Amino acid sequence: MSSAQTFPDQHKRVSAKSNPGFLERLSETTGGAVVGVGLFFLSIYVLFTNEGRALRTATSLDEGLSQVVSLGPYISFDAQNNGRLVHLSAKLHTAEPLYDPNYKVVVHAVKLKRQVEMYQWVEYHESRDYQENGETKTETTYTYNTEWKSELVNSRNFDKEIGHQNPSAMAVESVMVVSPEVRTGPLILSKGLVEQINNFQTLSLGDFPVFNLDPFLSIHDDYFYHTTNPRRPEVGDVRVRFSFAGLSSDNSRHGPAQTVSIVAMQRGEQLLPFKTKSGDTLEILYLEELSAEEVFAREHQSNSMKTWGLRAAGWALMFLGIQLSMQIIYTLVDWVPVLRELVSIGLKIFALCVSSSLSLIVIGVGWLFYRPLVAVALGALAVLPMFLARSGLPAKKNA
Repeated sequence: MSSAQTFPDQHKRVSAKSNPGFLERLSETTGGAVVGVGLFFLSIYVLFTNEGRALRTATSLDEGLSQVVSLGPYISFDAQNNGRLVHLSAKLHTAEPLYDPNYKVVVHAVKLKRQVEMYQWVEYHESRDYQENGETKTETTYTYNTEWKSELVNSRNFDKEIGHQNPSAMAVESVMVVSPEVRTGPLILSKGLVEQINNFQTLSLGDFPVFNLDPFLSIHDDYFYHTTNPRRPEVGDVRVRFSFAGLSSDNSRHGPAQTVSIVAMQRGEQLLPFKTKSGDTLEILYLEELSAEEVFAREHQSNSMKTWGLRAAGWALMFLGIQLSMQIIYTLVDWVPVLRELVSIGLKIFALCVSSSLSLIVIGVGWLFYRPLVAVALGALAVLPMFLARSGLPAKKNA
């Protein structure tokens, strides 16, 4: 008995180009050096301004915590809180459920997302370079698979389109529906707060009434398939999955209403962004029950993580910028094999050391620049020992 063997749908293509001369390589590295200088100055900007952003955010959070008014578990409209920063933890509520008429899907939630996928040809390519007869040759292997993709794959860009054509459009479009009015208690959430509700869950179709389906639809693994045989799809077949975020009714079969914790300004029955004296806005939402102190502690932690992330990104930009700027030295000696390797290692070590030192200097200067009083105090402390030493010299002479 012999088993059938499946061969991959692939082909190879070889292209060749002459090796670049010294002047051509020098021209390329000169262009890289210009890019490197740009990255170097960009890194300084990122590192320096990041210190100001971190301080401004921390100051705004401290200001908010000192002013915030917690509304307590029983939220009611209070005109005294008009224009003030308030904190509340409550369940979401929407007046009407969200509905997709094409698939008869209904859910009490803040957002309902319809994600469409089509079965399409996908091209993958893998290349390798090798030297032959004084030329650099590139061998590229193209492989074709069929997959479910949420975006259109243009088969006209394939190396070999014949036998791998994809449709030019999807029969159904992806869409997200958002409830026009979302409340917590008597208060209406701003657009910025609603945008932060993104805890999407896949809508289960396990108990979906099949008799409601159109005859060309079938259900399999929480997908609506536009085919009668979902286990053997063909190119051009479409499947649709629904997900929702922010359940807004305790009577929903998908679970209880979502509890949120919010810090924002109350104006009438609206929850709006709060402008701090530092220039930041406070419009915070967490998808769990938190006290005001816990909300601001989370925000401080997030600010700290963002600060260190931007510091690391600034250092990486500086390291790359210095390395690109110095690459011209490598080009000048790349015709000597041993020297070429030594210079390559040396340039990497040089870029690592210089970028680390300069990054720390820029961060330190930025930290002091945005804290002038601290800078003056540190300067006074630095000068004080010298002042005391000099003021004690005449007394020693008179003794």
